[in-house]
Amino acid sequence: MERCLYHPSPTLAVPRLTYNLTVRPISRFISNLPRKPISRIRPSNVVKASAGANHCEFSSLNSPLEPKSHVGRFLSGVLLNHRQMFHVAVSEELKLLVDDRDAAVARMALTAGSDEDLLHRRIAQMKEHECEIAVQDVMSLLIFYKFSEIRVPLVPKLSKCTYNGRLEILPSKDWELESIYSVGILDLIREHVTSMTGLKAKSSVTESWATTEIQEFLLARIYVASILYGYFLKSMSLRYHLERSLSVANHDDHRAALTTRAYEIKDVIFGHMGNMQSVGQGLIKQEEEVEDIKCYMMGFNPGLFERCAKLRSKEAVNLVESYSMALFGNEESGLIEGNNNVILTSFSTLKRLVLEAVAFGSFLWETEDYIDSVYKLRDN
Repeated sequence: MERCLYHPSPTLAVPRLTYNLTVRPISRFISNLPRKPISRIRPSNVVKASAGANHCEFSSLNSPLEPKSHVGRFLSGVLLNHRQMFHVAVSEELKLLVDDRDAAVARMALTAGSDEDLLHRRIAQMKEHECEIAVQDVMSLLIFYKFSEIRVPLVPKLSKCTYNGRLEILPSKDWELESIYSVGILDLIREHVTSMTGLKAKSSVTESWATTEIQEFLLARIYVASILYGYFLKSMSLRYHLERSLSVANHDDHRAALTTRAYEIKDVIFGHMGNMQSVGQGLIKQEEEVEDIKCYMMGFNPGLFERCAKLRSKEAVNLVESYSMALFGNEESGLIEGNNNVILTSFSTLKRLVLEAVAFGSFLWETEDYIDSVYKLRDN
């Protein structure tokens, strides 16, 4: 089998992080839905500082980014009190946002050339902006929902969880964060973790809990780069499986049927031996998948790399910036790049942050794809 040279974790551009405050629209769906008082969710993991420090509590939604729109706050209430209705509420809210945006555009078109032209043009622009911010809240909540499905609370704002310059996140949730990937993609992610943190894939407990110093702005850049890498891997893996499926579909169906039948006969004849061989073949196929997907990725030209790694919508770009600001930013200046504070943490905590960011990027791709099918997002 031919092998290709492989270099882990292609370099991805990290966007400049800024902070914006905007006004959001009022949500109107399920106004007659019975509501329970919003209660706090007990956190399933604890972010600890150093010995003797009070532990850092998570917010009600275990997310550093609080919804700012009425749509977002309404959906967060649905998620807390009527979880089974969450996706229905999201779908209806997206449709209402589409109606609001289209109605404003229609009024602007009707008044074109009249005395009210400028007024309705400005109203349409404001409505567009409000809808975009509401959609960002919807994106954030859908991503949170996906994390909750694998029982991984999001890390809260780090400034509230650092004591005397020391940060630790417990438990690590490595298994849960790695469980959502195929073997081939997981191998790439582990190499990315090593390149970002210096921690080897099969490190000992002593190595994992060894401490290191890192500047906060550098940690923020690693987090954002890992979001983009997770987004890239999701796009690349879907492209890989699609091309592979098309290739298999073009093979001789009759020949495939004969091969399948031959294996069935062999299993009947050799009994348990056939089952043992199938296990071995499964392990070989996993190794082949790892090798195939690496070779496939390294076959990308620079243009294809950029297309797969680039966030497709403006709303996704704004969400990554807002989320990074909420997690790492300075509330007074609203900036990350100027934060030169040095924090002490373990390699295990760095790995936890990188794995969360990669999963965030993967979930962002899925969320963006779903929302765009209902509410047309702006191209980036």
